[in-house]
Amino acid sequence: MSNAILFLTNAGSAVANETDKRSFSLEVSKPIHSAYPSGAVPLDRYGSGYNTYMGSHPNLEIDLKRREISARLDPKERSKLGQFMTPSTVASFMASLFQQWPKEVRLLDPGAGIGSLTEAYFEQFLRRAPDGASVTVTAYEIDPTLLGYLRGHLDSLAKRASVPGRAFSSKIDPRDFIAEGTFALGLGAKGRFTHALLNPPYKKINTGSPHRKLLSSVGIETVNLYSAFLALAVALTEEGGEIVAIVPRSFCNGTYFRPFRTWLLERVAIHHIHVFESRRTTFRDDNVLQENVILRLGRGQTQGPVIVSSSNGPTFADYSERRVPFDEIVNPSDMERFIRVPVKESQESAFPFTGSLREVGINVSTGPVVDFRLREHWLREPRSGAVPLLYAHHFVGGELSWPREHKKPNALALNEDTRRWLMPRGFYCVTRRFSAKEERRRVVAYVVEPARLSSDFVGFENHLNVFHVNKSGLPAEIAYGLAVFLNSTAVDQFFRTFSGHTQVNASDLRALKYPSMATLGSLGEWAMKNRGATQEQIDEAVARHGG
Repeated sequence: MSNAILFLTNAGSAVANETDKRSFSLEVSKPIHSAYPSGAVPLDRYGSGYNTYMGSHPNLEIDLKRREISARLDPKERSKLGQFMTPSTVASFMASLFQQWPKEVRLLDPGAGIGSLTEAYFEQFLRRAPDGASVTVTAYEIDPTLLGYLRGHLDSLAKRASVPGRAFSSKIDPRDFIAEGTFALGLGAKGRFTHALLNPPYKKINTGSPHRKLLSSVGIETVNLYSAFLALAVALTEEGGEIVAIVPRSFCNGTYFRPFRTWLLERVAIHHIHVFESRRTTFRDDNVLQENVILRLGRGQTQGPVIVSSSNGPTFADYSERRVPFDEIVNPSDMERFIRVPVKESQESAFPFTGSLREVGINVSTGPVVDFRLREHWLREPRSGAVPLLYAHHFVGGELSWPREHKKPNALALNEDTRRWLMPRGFYCVTRRFSAKEERRRVVAYVVEPARLSSDFVGFENHLNVFHVNKSGLPAEIAYGLAVFLNSTAVDQFFRTFSGHTQVNASDLRALKYPSMATLGSLGEWAMKNRGATQEQIDEAVARHGG
């Protein structure tokens, strides 16, 4: 078979595709890395993976070994360490993204597992590095169960590298990567690695924990192991070096990750972001539903347009990509430094609304009632001298359903201890902070009508977001207008450009663009006359008001 990559049109003819946006299926035997702007190599006709070499025996063997070992690991220990091992198709795609192949490569693989990522990089190194090149791998792995497999695997790579013009060596460090990385940085270590390739663990870092203190000591403020590993990998990579990582998308937005985003964007250029459109497939062997992205970052490099690519799952069979100006990824005026991922060209550029909540005089806040702090004031049923306490489960089928039989209370006693956490009765627009898995939209909004409440005050529990005006209700038509707007498909698509998880924070809602107050009022009047409108009718109404 020919060594050329063939791009097949619907008619079956082979054409070279030079456009910035590409979507294809192809027949291929050997990759030509310059044929695609990202440097990645497409799927072969046998469906064995994105990089045509990943179907070779070593990769298949390590994939089988990964599944076998994963099944043996103690679930509690895996949860403690935040372990999710990389499928070979994903590892090969990640390794194919590297663009720089110097004669001396120093590769960092933190949280190496059994060596899937190093294996994938090794395959690329053999074919793409210049004659006389060498690679030295530093692999961190703390799990004693995996260390034996990792040693054996890296030793086998050294033997396979014993060919003219190539050299491979490795060092395995069985210590805590955060402890060792921060120690090295504290001693002034810089530029230890030319490349970093990582699938870091996913687990929250508690405030006051040893890891949190170590990270803070070197100027890294973050709340999860995955972002800590990524930050340390960046910090230990030399200027001009490359970092490729697969991480949860949750760092792209939200208040908790803002210090990390600021730190990261000051040190790297984002060159490539790959999104998996299905949350269920990337780590399906480990039953992981977290939405992940693959990043290619350049340490201290000049920022240019960003390649944004997507595929439904880890086979990359439906891979497509396009180039996006960086200011569409990170808005220069956005103080939150949200990282948006507009996979489709129409997602952000076609959004017709440009206003902010501040401009229309509306606030959005997390519900002020943290229920366990007021446990002694809980009431199962409303009564005289009590106020409604609204939870996410009180909103069903598009409307408020209160009171409701549930293990949580329906009301709070009204007294000096509870009054400060309440809002006056009125019209409010609310959304859940966590969207249910079965819901098609990330943002689902409801209207609270004062006629449905039995008191002059109302409590909104902490798992709700509440739209209000200075902690008081909204005009009725504005509350309904907001709900219709937020429930539109246009908002859902725009929201997904910067939010990759089911949590909907008040800061995310502030980051949305909104219609004017007059448009919201007009939408609200329409909604009050068209209760029970279908999704199609809602989308048509929002489109009319946006035009």
